[in-house]
Amino acid sequence: MPIDNRRRQVLGGIAAAAFAPALLRSQLAHAQTSSGTLRVGMTVAAVPNSNGAPDQGGEGLRFMGITLYDQLLAWDLSSADKPAVLRPCLAQAWHNDPANRKRWIFEIRQGVKFHDGHELTAQDVVFSFDRAFKRDAPWFDQRAYSQMLPQVPNIAAWGASDARTFWIETGVIDGALPYSLTWLGIVHQGAWEAAGKDWNAYMKKAVGTGPWKLQAFEPAEHCTMTRNEAYWDRARVPHCQKLVLMPIPDANTRAAALQSGQVDFIEAPAPDMVDMLRANGFQIVTNIYPHNWMWFLSQTPDSPWRDERVRKAANLGIDRAGLKALLGGLMLEGAGVVPPGHPWYGKPTFKLEHNPTQAKRLLAEAGYSPAKPLRTKVAISSSGSGQMQPLPMNEFIQQNLRAIGIEVQFEVFEWQALIEAWKAGAGAPASRGCTAMNISQGPFDPFRAFARILQTNMAAPAGVNWSRFSDPELDKQFAAAQQETDTAKQDAMLAAIHGQVVDRALFLFAAHDLNPRALAPNVKGFVQAQSWFQDLTPISIA
Repeated sequence: MPIDNRRRQVLGGIAAAAFAPALLRSQLAHAQTSSGTLRVGMTVAAVPNSNGAPDQGGEGLRFMGITLYDQLLAWDLSSADKPAVLRPCLAQAWHNDPANRKRWIFEIRQGVKFHDGHELTAQDVVFSFDRAFKRDAPWFDQRAYSQMLPQVPNIAAWGASDARTFWIETGVIDGALPYSLTWLGIVHQGAWEAAGKDWNAYMKKAVGTGPWKLQAFEPAEHCTMTRNEAYWDRARVPHCQKLVLMPIPDANTRAAALQSGQVDFIEAPAPDMVDMLRANGFQIVTNIYPHNWMWFLSQTPDSPWRDERVRKAANLGIDRAGLKALLGGLMLEGAGVVPPGHPWYGKPTFKLEHNPTQAKRLLAEAGYSPAKPLRTKVAISSSGSGQMQPLPMNEFIQQNLRAIGIEVQFEVFEWQALIEAWKAGAGAPASRGCTAMNISQGPFDPFRAFARILQTNMAAPAGVNWSRFSDPELDKQFAAAQQETDTAKQDAMLAAIHGQVVDRALFLFAAHDLNPRALAPNVKGFVQAQSWFQDLTPISIA
């Protein structure tokens, strides 16, 4: 499927509604509400699920998961100057059981009420885990299971010791479990019953404990939430009266909607509009965060990427400096799963530079030539959480690779469909014959950085090792790092792993995002955390 170059035309300052389809005009008209309303233009094509286990990747959790709901643990998103760390949320304390290192114990916060007045207990947490993981439970939710299994794959058992104590046991010792628990929103059985014991019907009647309450949910158009005046964390009661989420997947349309005053806050502005937006008084905010933008490379028997020479050639064929210029500087050049300077970077010897001559030599050694080019089909998205500007970026890489003798064909997916293909794995029908996939990654904990995408037992359907990569020796290193609780020792182990990942060119490393957003001049109080997730509660509309 070819990329439509018209997607990248600049719309200038003309009102978004003049160009948007009728559906978007409906969204924007709906958003014309009273002052004190924050209107967000998301990159996704549909509003994320409102069930506490949102789809749409990190953007789903950012705008639906941590607004309407709370989780056992959360990220501290209060600072722009340091990496986000875990903080207590519905669990006010937690610890690993010294008598059983596979068990974690959580002290549930007292005095927390759901939006319908129900008071939180540990039994509600049990219900939430049952509905996501217990396949024979009457309230099992297949949609939640599909979203949560890749996030919490090692969970084996859970329960409540009393009204204030919840516990989890994992299949193996898992020092990274607390990070995983930031994904699952806590729900309660009474709210599900009030929706007719139907998780689909629940979507429009969703009840959480979060700082925002659901008012209206129309997946293709918008979601409106109102401030939870009784929110238990008084320091985080939202400053705005309402929050309106609108899916606007085209970057230029998002920017034009911002310019015309029909949204206040947009994700991922089009790079060629950033200078104009800034000159017109709009705020452009960026920050580093744990992100990489890369291609997964299939290791199935028929894949050309099984040959290390081919993988290295492709990495040497990318002009990362040119890619950065294409994005107006809004990226760091890809240097691995994590960037240089990170505690896990290590000392890789393969230099990720632009060297077409060496790339052509490696391809020739692997049996390819101008008369016999390497051909690959790559799964990409048209937009999506963390995907930056996927169409122009992938087309740029396509041109780079053509110059060294690799012919790239794209299969363009809607974002959530790409996520489902990612979970299905290379070779599955959902991947449509693709031998590579461009999907962004958040390496913000040891599991997500490496084991989740490379460990043998994380191949589909257990996890998101899409490539179906397998190396027993690396598997041992992943397991050892996962069980290590001394941070310095774990960092050293992960650095050794990362060096091998880069030296073997297990991915096509392209970019690290700087997380750009554009805000209207009257948006005040936003702190861009070094995280995939952001806190909207401090924002006010002046």
